[in-house]
Amino acid sequence: MSTPTATDLRLRQSDEIQGDILAGFRKDNVSVLFLKFEDAARARDWLRRLVPQIATTRQVATFNDAFSEARSASGGDDPKSLTATWLGVSFTYEGMRMLSATDPFAQAPPIGSGLEAFKEGSAQRAGALGDSGDNSPENWLFGNGRNQPVHALLKISADSEKDLQAAIEAQRIAAAEARVLIAYQQNAQTLLGSRRGKEHFGFKDGISEPGVRFFDRPDPNNPDEVEGHRGTRIIPAGEFICGEDNDPFSFPKDQYPDWTRNGSFQVVRRLAQDVPGWWSQVSVKLQELRLAKAVPDNATTEWLAARMVGRWRSGAPVCKHQDRDTPNDPTSSNDNDFDFRDDLEGLVTPLWSHLRKTSPRAALQEDPSHPPFDPNALDGRRIMRRGTPYGSPFDPASEGPGGPDDPRGLLFICYQADIARQFEFIQADWMDQPDFPPKRNPVPGKDPVTQEAPDVDFESRDPDGTVKHTLLSFQQFVRTTGSVYAFMPSVSTLKALCDGRLTGGSGQTTGQTQQGGGGQAASGKAYPCDEFLAVPDQQRRGGQSQYWVFHADRCRRISVADGSSHTDRMVDGDTGLTAWTCLQGVGRVDCVLPMPDLQNPDGKSWYWVFHSTAGRQQYRAVSITCGGGSTTSAVERQDRDLGAWNSLGGVDRMDCFLPVPDQQRVGGKSWYWAFHTTGGRQRYRLISVADGAAHTDVCERTDRELSQWGSLNGLSRVDCFLPVPDCQRVGGRSEFWCFSGQSYRRISIADGSGHPDRLVSGDRSCDAWSSLL
Repeated sequence: MSTPTATDLRLRQSDEIQGDILAGFRKDNVSVLFLKFEDAARARDWLRRLVPQIATTRQVATFNDAFSEARSASGGDDPKSLTATWLGVSFTYEGMRMLSATDPFAQAPPIGSGLEAFKEGSAQRAGALGDSGDNSPENWLFGNGRNQPVHALLKISADSEKDLQAAIEAQRIAAAEARVLIAYQQNAQTLLGSRRGKEHFGFKDGISEPGVRFFDRPDPNNPDEVEGHRGTRIIPAGEFICGEDNDPFSFPKDQYPDWTRNGSFQVVRRLAQDVPGWWSQVSVKLQELRLAKAVPDNATTEWLAARMVGRWRSGAPVCKHQDRDTPNDPTSSNDNDFDFRDDLEGLVTPLWSHLRKTSPRAALQEDPSHPPFDPNALDGRRIMRRGTPYGSPFDPASEGPGGPDDPRGLLFICYQADIARQFEFIQADWMDQPDFPPKRNPVPGKDPVTQEAPDVDFESRDPDGTVKHTLLSFQQFVRTTGSVYAFMPSVSTLKALCDGRLTGGSGQTTGQTQQGGGGQAASGKAYPCDEFLAVPDQQRRGGQSQYWVFHADRCRRISVADGSSHTDRMVDGDTGLTAWTCLQGVGRVDCVLPMPDLQNPDGKSWYWVFHSTAGRQQYRAVSITCGGGSTTSAVERQDRDLGAWNSLGGVDRMDCFLPVPDQQRVGGKSWYWAFHTTGGRQRYRLISVADGAAHTDVCERTDRELSQWGSLNGLSRVDCFLPVPDCQRVGGRSEFWCFSGQSYRRISIADGSGHPDRLVSGDRSCDAWSSLL
């Protein structure tokens, strides 16, 4: 890869990448609105109005450059006339799925990948990150699955508190109009005066952010570092922006779904800080070290706290300023030009300090007998932090805001291309791992700034030169009180989501096969399918069969001809689900099961319609009446939960039903293979439904894996089946088209015991269906 020149800064001009990822919003006043969608169609309307307000990288980078120039010209004062309010939006997995009306992953994400982490969400992965006890999800204010679900996060950043409140109010009104609920709101604000730029424990924050190739200007004399920021290395953009080149050891960029391109995965955590408790503990541990004669006589609580952090309050690194802070030296307070190669034992900056735990720099060894790794070997472990303190600064004399019990902490936000490899690895494998750096005796211990850290090894040197080990145990005074994993899409993907799709804008490329979204699919892609429903009075009439095709919040009518070619055509174009009386309030039809003994008596047919609203699946009973060229529909029974079906116990979401061909209305009972998604994976079970008013249902055989079907080999999920109209129970076999994402295949199922299945023809693109374009 060629070294970028000073003019090779194409990412600074991006109107595809949202602001804040590469070009930080850098505002003193911040609010994050955690949003819940009540209705998918209205949520898309809300997003459609929001997209023009979203800040892009080009806008934010241009503003930040102008702001820096104006501040430099004024001698360091902020230019009062240069202000802006920035908005950025991200979505959880459930939010993406609801907007696109499809699973964002056509196939299950690779095990252990950041894509899997995003899909599972932070609450499900809390145990591996040390979020247990008081930090466990059951105590969170948001993101735990017990409170209101979170579908989207809207970050609002402004220069003044007045501007922030005006923007919040405008977004509250817009959300209310679209039935988008604010499940939680977290405001944050840069601390004032001498605390500016610091977190609540009093230490300067955000100093060690990495430089990004094609965004940050390289130093002419050292192209591997950012101009004007010695020691700040430039690393591949693909560590933060999906689709860009990344570290060779990172998740391959071509294995990300198309919708991730020019986007970034986001971690948001609310970290409560007990400031007086933390500083009191530092004082107690200092006394223990003094009794052990492990610290200099002049060591203070500031001295020990600086070693716990790795920097002094001003940001000056301990490795360069061992005895005291340098609060009036701006060069040392922003200093990144150091590593720990001359302190491999951690006698100056402890191995367990927050700084070394989160970024070992050029001092990480496989074991003490091996030389340190090259620092670029750790490029794939960096994150882009955009945190802001919340709450009033601690003031022991305050009777109001600022008192010891007043809520305060850090609204932690970071961006990365791979949550598992970056944020989670740093948290679980470095910060929360006593044996990191590895193979030390005794082990260094956990990060005592943020974790409960028993048996931390404080190393010092005795007068005779021998290394002394003093064990300290630290309690935890930083508590996780909320956490969400989200994805911040590109502007093109945002626009696609407005139309119920995942991809389709300029700049999108074809990569992993995707299930499409609602309505007309992306250019060159066929209209994907959630469900086919046979038009009751138009089956095999004049050699043609008609079907309604549902996807997202739309429906069209198609026909399929008998004969070897099974010619298909569109009969009626797309209409919204709101055009159906029986589907009012339905955001997406997931699947439909005809009531077996109520098909077209006197022109009226009855169905169970399974649909998703606000991320939860329900079902209703509806009827459709056809005759004389017209169709009417009605809701016969209002929505109920899946728990009302005895045969669907434990099912999270029904995906489709496939009738057992020779077991329809035999002995007053009809049998079906029920394909469902539970625990993030699709399985199937065998159920039966009886004739009669009660339609008693029974689970005849429990769940099995899709791999039991030879004809479904290679598929991780099925979206729907369509019977081949003139190939039903012909010669003891029935044929079906099986749709999965943008592809379909043809299978057959034999009558009789075991119902042997086989693949008739392999996967083809849905483009082959002219009626689905």
